Amino acid sequence: MKINIVGKNYAVNQALEERVTKKLKGLERYFLISENDVANVLLTSYPTKEKIEVTIPTKFAILRAETSDADVFNAIDKVVDKLKDQIRRQKTRLANKKGNPLYEAFLDYDLLGEPDPADEIVKTKSIVPEKLPLDEAIAKMDLLGHSFFIYTDDETDKIAVVYVRNNGGYGLIETE
Repeated sequence: MKINIVGKNYAVNQALEERVTKKLKGLERYFLISENDVANVLLTSYPTKEKIEVTIPTKFAILRAETSDADVFNAIDKVVDKLKDQIRRQKTRLANKKGNPLYEAFLDYDLLGEPDPADEIVKTKSIVPEKLPLDEAIAKMDLLGHSFFIYTDDETDKIAVVYVRNNGGYGLIETE
């Protein structure tokens, strides 16, 4: 895996680069990451905290996590723990499905844009909803770290939206 580290209001030094590389290379034990995949790491410095965002688009899934801490090295540890937890949750969910190998369950998809808190529309994105069963749509939504996912239901052939409910669990909106 190649690692691309960018600092925003932050000078990336050798020690920091080595720590990020060492920690992210450890993920290769848990998930199929090829040497051609590029991990994008963004380090941002704020007056009271350091923020790290990691996005790893692979052939099977997009791994993404972000976290903040007063110490950049603690933030690195936290973000790697989040990525490991993400991988573990998906492997557990897919292992419970009988007759469906893990590598077949992870599919390619595009990273959806993050919502912008401003009132005006700053980005418009068009998608072509994939035809999926509900459980795969939930798995993709969880891997992205988003609160909703739009897809075409494989049973009804209609557009559907699965979302995370505030009180826990998932909700499903079906079109008529």
